[in-house]
Amino acid sequence: QVLLKESGGGSVQTGGSLRLSCVTSGSTSSAGCVGWFRQAPGKQRERVAGKYNGGPTRVYGDFVQGRFFIDQDHSQNTISLQMNNLKPDDTAVYLCAAWNTDWLGRCDWTVSDVNRRDGYWGQGTQVTVAS
Repeated sequence: QVLLKESGGGSVQTGGSLRLSCVTSGSTSSAGCVGWFRQAPGKQRERVAGKYNGGPTRVYGDFVQGRFFIDQDHSQNTISLQMNNLKPDDTAVYLCAAWNTDWLGRCDWTVSDVNRRDGYWGQGTQVTVAS
């Protein structure tokens, strides 16, 4: 059963834009925390953007610098990531994730937190930015 399914990846030139979507289903739709991560060849997986499920708080990796925006459409059970002004360093597989909050209802935004808080990962979508 696929609980998180990404789409929207592709190849663009430097400065281009892409919009990624992640359809959630089952228990992932009620997870407290949702987000996007990425993994480039030979590098560790890193956080791109995160959001409290249904809440306004958003967090971003330092490298984002105002170029990306994470959002949700609850009517469609989707999490989106709008990426603008893409750079070659943004080339990676992008994965969406959904995981639980801690006992105080807070989200933490690391890969380890996703894994230890009953998190789910999608299979990922490739983004390639040509120079």
